[in-house]
This record gives sequence, C-alpha cells and structure tokens, in this order.
Amino acid sequence: MINRKFVNTTSISRLRALGLCQSATRASRWVAVAVAILLANHSVADTADTLVAAPAKTTTCYLDGLDEQFQCGKISVPENPKQPDGKQIDIHFAILPAIKNTHPDEALLAIAGGPGQSAIENAAGFDRMLTKVRQQRDILLIDQRGTGQSNILSCDDGDLNALNINEDDLDMLAITEECLAGIDADVTQYGSNTALKDFEAVREFLGYTKLHLYGISYGSRMAQLYMRHYPEALATVTLDGVVPMQQSVVAIGSSIERGLNVLWRDCKSNPECQQQFPDLVDEYNKVDQQLADAPISQKVRDPQTDEPSDFLLTRSKYSGAIRMAMYMPNTRSLIPHAIHQAAQGNYQPILGIYSLTANSTGIAMGMHASVVCGEDIHRITEQMRKDAKESYISGSMLDGLEKTCDAWPTKQEDDSFSNPIDSDIPTLLLSGELDPATPPNWGALAQEKLTKSKHFIAPYATHGVAYQSCGNDLIAQLVDQGSIKEIDGECLQKDVRRSFYLNANTVEALPIASTDTDIKTDTTAPANTAADKE
Repeated sequence: MINRKFVNTTSISRLRALGLCQSATRASRWVAVAVAILLANHSVADTADTLVAAPAKTTTCYLDGLDEQFQCGKISVPENPKQPDGKQIDIHFAILPAIKNTHPDEALLAIAGGPGQSAIENAAGFDRMLTKVRQQRDILLIDQRGTGQSNILSCDDGDLNALNINEDDLDMLAITEECLAGIDADVTQYGSNTALKDFEAVREFLGYTKLHLYGISYGSRMAQLYMRHYPEALATVTLDGVVPMQQSVVAIGSSIERGLNVLWRDCKSNPECQQQFPDLVDEYNKVDQQLADAPISQKVRDPQTDEPSDFLLTRSKYSGAIRMAMYMPNTRSLIPHAIHQAAQGNYQPILGIYSLTANSTGIAMGMHASVVCGEDIHRITEQMRKDAKESYISGSMLDGLEKTCDAWPTKQEDDSFSNPIDSDIPTLLLSGELDPATPPNWGALAQEKLTKSKHFIAPYATHGVAYQSCGNDLIAQLVDQGSIKEIDGECLQKDVRRSFYLNANTVEALPIASTDTDIKTDTTAPANTAADKE
C-alpha cells in the first residue's frame, strides 16, 4: 500500500523500473503504464447468463508479460450509480482461463492494491502466484474504476526532472488543482464502495455464481467490503498484507518506522552485517540530518539514459528510497550498504535504490486521492497527528496528503465504514513480519469478527506474503477445500530471507583476519503466531 506525496511521483517515469510489482508496494507516478491488450466492446446490458468464453462477452487478447491468449472485455456502468442515465464509464476486465475448467461457475478475483494500481497491468505476477488455483478455476482481473483501462484518473507530470527536483519547492495546492483541471470525471465517484458495485456487475455479467477473493494491500480493503455487501457471492477470501477496516491507511507512517526498526534488528543480529556496518543507525541519522540541513547535489549518470546529470538528493528522496526498498526482499538487502556509502559521501547506491523502486507501480494518483481523501484522512485524530509529527517520514506523508485532500473533492464515508467485518466466510489472512506497510497487528485487527479464519505471520516475508513464500500454496488449498480447517502455516517457517549486501557486488564478507571463532549467521525464525477461528 502506497501513500506517497504527489511530488514524489513527478517525472519518475523517466527512471528505469523493476518488473512487476508483486503487490501494491512500490513508488507511484502520475501517468500509469499502458498495457498492450485487445479489448471487447460490449456493455452490461448484454445477457448475464451466457458462458464466460462466449464471443458476445469477451474477445481474445494478450497481456503484458505473458505469451498466451486470454479473454478480455468491458462493461459500461454509470459513473454515478444514482444517475443511471447519466455519464457512462467502461470497466475493463481480463480472464486468465483455467487450464482444466472443472469449476466453470467459479473464478478467483485478484484485487490489486495502491490505491490506484491496475490489476490487468499486474496480470503476469498474479498468473505466477496463482498458478495452482488456475489449474481448475479462472483468474479474473478487473481494472478498478479510475485505474488502468477503466477511465484512469492520472495526472501529467510535465517536463519535471525527478533527479534534480527539490520537492520542498513545489506548490502542492497548485499541483493538485492542475491535476483536477485535466481530469474529465466526477472524482467523488471513485471511492471503494462505488467501485465495489462495478466488481459485482462484472461477476453477474460473466455469469460466475461464486467468487474466491484474493486482495493484496489496499486490495484487502476491497475484499473486506465485498464480504460486507455481497457475502452470498463469495466462497473464500484471502487477505494478504492486510488493511483492516478499522485502520486509516494514513497510519502507515508508524508502520514504516516499525519496518526500519526491524531492519536495524536484522542487521545487528546478522554477524556479517553487524561487522560490516556496526554504526548503521548512526549513519542513517547522520545522512538524514545532513539532508535536513540542506539537499546535496552531485554529478551522476542518469540511470536510464546513462547521460551525465545533476542529482539533487533531498531528505524526501533519501527516506523515500529506503522506505520503498523495504517492501521487497531483494532491494531490502541493499539498504545497509547504501546507507553506509551515503554516510561516506558516495550517493550513487542511494540513487540506484531510488531508481530501482521509483517507477514500477503505475499508481493512478487521482484515484488514489479519491480513495484516501474520502475514506481515510478524516479518521486521523489529533493524537495520531501529534505522533506523526515526531517522525519526518510520517509527518511529511501526512502533510502532503492533507494538502492534497484540502483541494480534492470528496464524498466522505460515514463512521460505519470503519466497522470490522463480521463474517463466517472461510478467510485466510497473511502478514509479513518484515512488512514496512501493513504490519502483523493489522492482520490481527482485521480478524476480530471473522469467525472462520486463520491468520499466519510469515517471519521472513515483507509485503505480499503469497509472492515470497508458500503462501500461494495455502491459497490454493483454501480455494480447493473451501475451508480453513486443514490449513497449516508451518511451511511459512522456511528460511527464505535474503543476505545483506556487504559491498557493491556480493553478499560475501570481505576478507578478514582469521579468528578462532567461526562466524555463523543466526537462522532462528521469529515466533510465527497464528490465530485460528473455526
């Protein structure tokens, strides 16, 4: 789940990105990446009882990162459900058909995160993660309204250069107003509850009698709302990187601080990391304070063009790069080395992390604002605001969101929106112990009234447990059995952690004088608490 300030998205599309985001958890940009798919042109008025593969409902298409033919289509829905004869928008969907369709009346709906990610753009990742489910059931992907191909609410970043921009010099109010001026939509109609009606309309249109849900990060909120409003349509639910209804996503700031503390703990408990970076926390604070005093300018090679460029390292870029790197095990392992080098005056590794994590979410920032400003910002209490101001990361995040929401038209959800989900639908909850966004206690909070549920904490996972562990096998088991009774999360204890990079090239320790004591890496897993309700 991502809640970056709008300024952090400007012109980041000029930087080289990693591949598919395995959840909803990398840096955002104004303009979402387009996906090369062929789309059908049919409306929701078509009959709803035709088989899924019927030509009248879908057409063959190709999805980015996959070489198979799939089925794609769209339905037309009112932008404002209370004005059925008013403006219509298209909701696009894609079907990854079952290999052997033994359950033609069922599908697994995979819901992307953000808020603001396109599920269809993340098709390759969902396909890899849900391979076992797809053996017998379709995988359904829907671009939530305001994202991807479904009337995307995005904002042009103009010609700003993300490498040398100083975020503190930007006028957030003016940027937000400019964004709004370029959007042809009633942005008050792009919240979660309105989008949920679209999801249900697609299910009815395609004729599925039951859905299995997988929601990652913000997608777990959408899945919980589905449980609240359309329980009869659901067979099972998996919440991965859980955002409980009781929690405002703006509270992510404290989760980031927790993620940093877990990182310090892991380096300190690893003999090689501790030996190589004995003063890691002090070095982090040293660089942070330097940047708080003034940005640092350095000549670098542009990560995309390899052309000489000016890199203005600001406090925002520094903290943002480290924050986003914590989402993924491979980039998390680079953080100690990058901090250490920055403390020595070499900022190239920080630039590298910034580039790696900056441009792979395709967040539609207009949709992101519609959700956060209508569902979350008003839930911030004075105590939460006071606590946020004690941390630069939390404080700057909250400040940016409040400035954005001051200018963004919203339809504020009432207090009932925050009520915990009361359900007996078989539900699997997955949390990563190393998650810097949705910590394990958020999963426990969401489980409060889920009477048939199991919550597993993967000790070595960051954000998106099913992508990093056997969590995908547990999902397949849940879908196949329709029950959580036999699900055992013991396989999550397998040590899959990544070793920290000790230098620019390897995770191997540099040669040192031999000692009488062999250095061994601690492989003891943190306690994996699992709460069962059957």
